[in-house]
Amino acid sequence: MSWKKTACVLCGNSCGLEVQVEDNRITKVRPDKDSPMSEGYICRKGMNIAFHQHNADRVLYPLKKVGDRFERVSWDQAISEIAEKLKGILQQHGPRSLASLVGGGEFNAYGIPYLVRLVRRLGSRYQYSAANQEFAGRYWAHGLTLGNQGFQFASDHEHSDMLLLIGKNPLMSHNYSQARRKLLKMSKDPDQLLVVVDPRLSETARIANIHLPIRPGTDALLVKSMISIILREGMHNQEYIDRHADGFNEILPWFTDFDVKAALKVCELDYDQVFRVCKEFATRQSCLHDDLGVLMNRHSALVSYLLVVLMAICGRIGVPGGNYLAGGGVNSDPNDPSTWRTMVTDIPAINGMFPPNVIQEEIMSDHPDRLRAVFNFAANPLRSYADTTAYEEAFCRLDLLVVADIVMSETAVLAHYVLPSRTAYESWDGNPGGGFSEVYSRIRPPVVEAEGEQKEGGEIFTLLADAMGLIPELPESLYKTAESSNIRDYRDALMDHVSANPESGRALQFIAAKTLGNAIGSAHLASHFTMFMQRSPAQQEEAARAGFAVGPDQGLDIYQATIDHPEGVLVGRRDPEKNISRLGTKNGKIQLHTREVEGWIKDINPADEEERLKADEKFPLILMAGRHIDMNANTGMRDPSWNEGRRPCTLAMHPVDAEELALTDGQTVRVTTEAGEETIEVEVSPDTRKGHVIIPHGFGLVYNGVKYGANVNRLTKNTHRDHVGTPMHRYVPCRVEAV
Repeated sequence: MSWKKTACVLCGNSCGLEVQVEDNRITKVRPDKDSPMSEGYICRKGMNIAFHQHNADRVLYPLKKVGDRFERVSWDQAISEIAEKLKGILQQHGPRSLASLVGGGEFNAYGIPYLVRLVRRLGSRYQYSAANQEFAGRYWAHGLTLGNQGFQFASDHEHSDMLLLIGKNPLMSHNYSQARRKLLKMSKDPDQLLVVVDPRLSETARIANIHLPIRPGTDALLVKSMISIILREGMHNQEYIDRHADGFNEILPWFTDFDVKAALKVCELDYDQVFRVCKEFATRQSCLHDDLGVLMNRHSALVSYLLVVLMAICGRIGVPGGNYLAGGGVNSDPNDPSTWRTMVTDIPAINGMFPPNVIQEEIMSDHPDRLRAVFNFAANPLRSYADTTAYEEAFCRLDLLVVADIVMSETAVLAHYVLPSRTAYESWDGNPGGGFSEVYSRIRPPVVEAEGEQKEGGEIFTLLADAMGLIPELPESLYKTAESSNIRDYRDALMDHVSANPESGRALQFIAAKTLGNAIGSAHLASHFTMFMQRSPAQQEEAARAGFAVGPDQGLDIYQATIDHPEGVLVGRRDPEKNISRLGTKNGKIQLHTREVEGWIKDINPADEEERLKADEKFPLILMAGRHIDMNANTGMRDPSWNEGRRPCTLAMHPVDAEELALTDGQTVRVTTEAGEETIEVEVSPDTRKGHVIIPHGFGLVYNGVKYGANVNRLTKNTHRDHVGTPMHRYVPCRVEAV
């Protein structure tokens, strides 16, 4: 029996896998040593992807809700009825009544752009994304400082000798390629330094050289203190600042005379230890990673801003061993009148997207432009996003809820129509390019066949686009060349059509799916093809460094190489020396000073923060709502038997708290917050900080009619958020009582 190459779809790393299939079922899984990205690395989740693919909740056919039950319908009926209902809503209420709601995309990365394009072509810019559930504050800060809200930082692990992790536990979250392998190697190297800032003794903190057990919610105080120490002691890199930063003199008053020792006392951290971290970070080949521990916490957006300042004054942005600029996106200026804002909650688009935990209010409002139609794809908001109770109420008020998914999720149960999507193992799927200095592309063929009438996400939304009249009439030549075996002739015919009909460029994805996609049996593969049709001079130069000759057929050569190498192929090499030139600011420099944060930063002081952090008598404990562990994968693993014999969903509590509440390990308790309550088993653990309790995310799923574990988002209030809509999942006041 042969092995088929594919990849894990349970997190964004997409580690390479090989699978054996028998009777159309994945029976064996092993890591793919040929994968240039993961190099044979895999975690427990990837070894269990069969539970993701084969489960009793799979949706096989299009479904329509009739009364309080679902009836099977044909694709033609589902698409035509959805289109007619949507046309009526848009005609009566306008495009602001429509929104897309999408997940992280791991199980259907190529399908999501089709839905986003569909909604935008219908006139709506309301794209509610999982990305803005977590990263909106970072996007906002990077837009101000780096000139592009879509910029992320890629750490140069290969040349770094110090890694500072803030609110991040990569031994469990696997947030970058081969994280566990790299961290364990680093922890054993006497010449490297691993520093972890985390309230609890996480798995990564346990192997770190230095662990700063910060008090929950005080990250802004800590980072402001670190900047103050570095500036006061003259540790900053003035040469780098003069060359690459702007506004340095203007920010000095923010940190001068700041009472660092008082601030660190509020953080409950040792001054000498923090001082050492500052000195090491400023003088070493250091890089920094932050994650949800700060991104979904108090002052999250401000912390992201301060971290840019910290890296910039130490000269760690765009340099070897530091943090390179990666990615890029839509720079949605919140102050630009043309930038869409939510009608009720007044949240601006950040990086072109909106946060999912304000959508409930946008639906429930009596505003004439409230949301009335939602297309939900590759997401399960009733378990993944804040405030399950508010979602249940809001979704029941929609005029049209269409859910395209691989399973009958908790969200799908509320839909008017459920459209069955193929999984990543039944579709062509992957990513057109990822990585920083070395850019890899991968498109994976199906390894099993769909057992019902499921379609690729791209095909589903192409059918809807066609039914809504968004695809122009196409010449017969496009269909004929698509059906031929000459991909070059099809490219030329498609380019000629778009050149003669520029408006068709706005529907390019749909045109390729309708013509080439139909001919080759995959809208996603057709979409992958179009991504290599037109390449910028910079992309061509990068590809040439990877061995692809510059010329009109370079894109075709890359496309074919990805088909021939499902494990992934190197498609570009970037010049790290040019990285800092990617800055999107007007003067090409990092903006350290902006008016948007000046008052906020000055407001971060020990006395006021101590007062704000006082415990609520009604909710004396702080809940960390969500935790990456080996036994959860967002909501992508519905069958609980993959964790049989384990304790996957517990409330982690410090022994002192357990003793004070007269609780014992394994006891069932009730956790109550402003949003609601859940019952759960206590796990007494010394690794947990006193006053701090933890529940992992991705549980409370109803599988075969039985609920397994606690739904932590029943405990998170959607209004408990920052100014860009990010929920404070890592700082939820709660109380715990014996049942």
